[in-house]
Amino acid sequence: MRTVPTLLALCSLLGLARAADSSCFHANASRDGVYSTSTLSAPKGLKWSHATGGPVVSSPTVHAGRIYVGSDDGKFYCLDLATGSEKWSFTTGSLVRSSAAVSEGSVWFASFDGNVYCLDADSGALRWKFATAGERKFSARGIHSYLPKTQDIPDFWDLWQSSPIVAEGLVHIGSGDGNVYALDARTGEKKWAFATGGVVHSSPALAGGLLYIGSFDRKLYALDARTGALRWSFTTGEDAENHNQEGIQASPTVVGGVVYFGARDFHMYALDAATGAEKWRHKITWSNATAAVANGRVYYGTSIPAHFVALDAATGKEAYKVDLKIPVFSSPALAGGTGFVGSFSGRLYAIDLAEGRVVWDFQTEASRANRAVVLAPDGTFDFKRIFTSRFYEDMQRSGDKLFDLGAFISSPAISSGILVIGSTDGNIYAFE
Repeated sequence: MRTVPTLLALCSLLGLARAADSSCFHANASRDGVYSTSTLSAPKGLKWSHATGGPVVSSPTVHAGRIYVGSDDGKFYCLDLATGSEKWSFTTGSLVRSSAAVSEGSVWFASFDGNVYCLDADSGALRWKFATAGERKFSARGIHSYLPKTQDIPDFWDLWQSSPIVAEGLVHIGSGDGNVYALDARTGEKKWAFATGGVVHSSPALAGGLLYIGSFDRKLYALDARTGALRWSFTTGEDAENHNQEGIQASPTVVGGVVYFGARDFHMYALDAATGAEKWRHKITWSNATAAVANGRVYYGTSIPAHFVALDAATGKEAYKVDLKIPVFSSPALAGGTGFVGSFSGRLYAIDLAEGRVVWDFQTEASRANRAVVLAPDGTFDFKRIFTSRFYEDMQRSGDKLFDLGAFISSPAISSGILVIGSTDGNIYAFE
């Protein structure tokens, strides 16, 4: 595979990214992952990188020439898009794994300290914070065969928080406390809360006055965005044989009156957005990332086996799948005829959407240095070397080895000819 020196060839193929600034996770309120594009005349490869004090799991949001992104160092950063220089940072009380929404001079996001924050987008000054009932990871007894079987065990793979959407004066966001909240965007006052039966780390999508969001209780909900009233819910399947690891971690995408989302019951679903009636389901494996939808196809990444998959949006029939070997939790960004997606391997891929082939990849230095520690000779995870014990505390510590690859769990954002993404090596990377 080709790396940074061949980015010139890459950009001539893809016509990368000159997008209108995105203002939320996965490009827009429908979460379709599509960025408008124009061809770059003089692509230069890696433009800059900016180091934070911890792994970066949240996805960057680009607005008005600035990047807004959180880090596991507990800080939320504002960077200059052109140079990567830090404009300001704000310290919260815990990890920041929620991606931001930016609008009208304010930026909103959540932290694992249990608060939703609103900051001044220019200065980073606190405008308000709202305390939820508290954050937590999804947990279950004996999950993934961890020991002891009788203990509730936090799920290592529950890696991010819900990311807000802002519309008509309301901030909509899910929480680990099991609620979906609507807050006054100006004051932080709670307007309504809807209780689900599980952790909500899915990010809401908004279309036609309805809010769509998933929960670890296995349900996808359609709520009235103004009142929080339930319009319908859809229950995904159980996965009891795999030790209670079911639920919806991915965020929904709403395009053309259809809601697309992946679940941990090994299916991608398409539902009628108005009624919740099932249109189709496609079985493959876990899909924890948000699907991108364009040109009559649904694009998404899977875990084990790890693929970049393209489905016919109308029928769910598989068009192709690209073997990426290592699980994909990053949500794809589409720019022209190319999809960009990261993987746990510490590689960022560009995939020709028409032909279903990798045309370029970038590998972090951490991936190069540490791949022998966690990868088998064929490039897949060597789980026997990573997880040397079934006891859950050892499993959690062993899981941290995966971050040592400089994994791309973050999702790309694209604006003004620049693609930006975070890595668990602590860096924000920008490519042009």
